[in-house]
Amino acid sequence: MKNPPIKHATPDRLIRTVAVIAGSMLALTGCGLQAATAYVPKVSPGSITPLDLPQGASLTITSKNFTEQLILGKIAVIAATAAGFEVTDLTNVPGSVPARKLMTSGDADMVWEYTGTAWLTYLGNTKGIPDKQEQYSAVKKADTANGLSWLEPAPLNNTYALAIRSEEGKKLGITKLSQISTLPVAERTFCVEPEFNSRGDGLTPMLKAYGMTRGDDSSVPASAVKLFDTGAVYTATDRGSACNFGEVYTTDGRIDKLGLTVLEDDRGFFPAYNVAPVINSQVLAEYPGLTDIFDKISPKITDTTLRQLNLRVDDGGEEPADVAYEFMLKNGFITAVN
Repeated sequence: MKNPPIKHATPDRLIRTVAVIAGSMLALTGCGLQAATAYVPKVSPGSITPLDLPQGASLTITSKNFTEQLILGKIAVIAATAAGFEVTDLTNVPGSVPARKLMTSGDADMVWEYTGTAWLTYLGNTKGIPDKQEQYSAVKKADTANGLSWLEPAPLNNTYALAIRSEEGKKLGITKLSQISTLPVAERTFCVEPEFNSRGDGLTPMLKAYGMTRGDDSSVPASAVKLFDTGAVYTATDRGSACNFGEVYTTDGRIDKLGLTVLEDDRGFFPAYNVAPVINSQVLAEYPGLTDIFDKISPKITDTTLRQLNLRVDDGGEEPADVAYEFMLKNGFITAVN
């Protein structure tokens, strides 16, 4: 029996798919689909060279609509362009589930995805796997049934963490989560988002994993936990007025800007959320050279690098495409067009 023909994304099907997704998002959240900007600076090959492609070979790339995903999406668009593909830029999709639907339906060919998100949100597991390699291997194996191939993951692990003002961390001698329980009770103060406050992988079970009991006046009194919106958590942690320890995302640029120190999760509580290129399996079979391309890029996608790139967009107001272009240029993946 012959394999079915590869289902490439075409403009008319993309329009229909995006319209359906936009409608569902309007119904669920009151927000419409944000139009992706197709702007990408012109590029010439560098260490990424044109593949031996048939005329008109195309690739449709998608991403979610937050800063890090926009940057990663543009990195993929630039890489595919340098490799000689005619690229359809379908980045900036509002939400994880709509972006996933584009991949599972075949209306998009490639996305950067997080192992923990796929494991918990898409594949329906109730508990993440803290070990990065085990989490990646489990997701890779499970997603083959969905026609998706996971390439090697990047070092980037955009998971939850607790951070402290660097100067306060030095004063208290704190670099690891396990050390919090050794502090006087009065120093065990926390600023978190409402979601993290109630998640199954959030504050309460995290404290338990590290030998502390929330609500116990001799461990972590109820008054020691303050709830804030995301941005206010970072500000409050930096000021130290409401808490010593604040919930952060490990690739958020504000960590560096505010001079916060991320505490080591030395007991491996938080699930792994390493990012990896995910490609339609039939597309990858037709264009196996995509593996070599992204295997060059992924090792450069680290927490530190993305904190810097995210900050340039969020704080500096730069375009994700320009930030992605400079990343690709700096690493020699492409060269500038004269």
